[in-house]
Amino acid sequence: MSKTIGILTGGGDVPGLNPAIKAVVIGALEQGYRVIGIRRGWGGLLNYNLDEPSTYDYYVRELVRENVRTIDRTGGTFLHTSRTNPQNVSPKSIPDFLKNSSLGKPIDDKGTMDYTSHVLKVLEHLGIDYLVPIGGDDTLSYAVRLHKEGFPVVAIPKTMDNDIFGTDYCIGFSTAVTRSVDFITNMRTAVGSHERIGVVELFGRNSGETSLITAYLAYVDRAIISEVPFEIERLAEFLREDKRNNPSNYAMMTISEGAIMHGGDIVESGDEDAYGHKKLGGVGMLTAMEIKKLTGQDIMYQQLGYLMRSGAPDSLDRMVAMSYGNLAIQLIRRGETGKMVALHGGKYTTVPVEMVLAGKKRVDVPAYYDIEQYKPRIRDFMGVPMFLS
Repeated sequence: MSKTIGILTGGGDVPGLNPAIKAVVIGALEQGYRVIGIRRGWGGLLNYNLDEPSTYDYYVRELVRENVRTIDRTGGTFLHTSRTNPQNVSPKSIPDFLKNSSLGKPIDDKGTMDYTSHVLKVLEHLGIDYLVPIGGDDTLSYAVRLHKEGFPVVAIPKTMDNDIFGTDYCIGFSTAVTRSVDFITNMRTAVGSHERIGVVELFGRNSGETSLITAYLAYVDRAIISEVPFEIERLAEFLREDKRNNPSNYAMMTISEGAIMHGGDIVESGDEDAYGHKKLGGVGMLTAMEIKKLTGQDIMYQQLGYLMRSGAPDSLDRMVAMSYGNLAIQLIRRGETGKMVALHGGKYTTVPVEMVLAGKKRVDVPAYYDIEQYKPRIRDFMGVPMFLS
């Protein structure tokens, strides 16, 4: 009897998810496996009601050649996604059928529950023998939990921040940088026409790699990254000088959404999600207002946000996504579970899935960033990884 592989995507969408899904499905079918797609990430397993067949078709679907044939031509994830964490479900997020269920384990005095027992029962009910979760460190942290519970998992890393510990590269990063460079290049026409200072805020919670690499490739004047708190007075003076020295009388800078001014706090809003994160964003606006106040210059502020991860993947993200998917199937064939596929030094490899929890991947500041000038600065290119990571 053939074995069954389950696949899901969680967290933020990125270009490259669909090519990864397709590679897993096609590779699995060629080896005689059956494949089940789980909709809405871990939320699909949490909300799957074993006693209500109407939920079956909504949260899972069998994946065959016909329904994945064209998905690689678009961005996002056709399986959809969520930021559900089954081991940390707030009272308002508990499905009605699980309330007062014996399948939940209280984890605090606020009514937060761990429904891992239910997830394992659903996986058993579906006949899934191996699970391939594709996600960032939050999504994959629950894959670690399932691995520790004895369930076979092979994880695929994705995040446009490129900040998953244990791999040099995550699906989505190249396209996010490509989009950002293109937008900045186009934005120069408006910023230059009006002789302003352009402030571009980019995604990047813990790692400033998107801001750093985008700034490096787009030749912006200054780059602020998550790893280095910045002095607004110094930044403003730099930009005033950059503008004055530009024959077109304008300046451009990038800033990570997780950046922090000296003496300030990270700018976030809303309630915490299931992984303890509030919504980031807005530091670019605050920075722009302070620069205007300090320099008297007009500012053009742009928060790229979701535009960074919209649309089809570029060639590099297609290459990595497809290769990660095929590598995942090879690991399953060999019975090598409890691992995450990865890139080290430009070569495909694997690491224990627990590596996801071992730390936070950050910019190597001494090697790639000038903390005095707020600029990318590569000390020595010899032996440096392609993406400076």
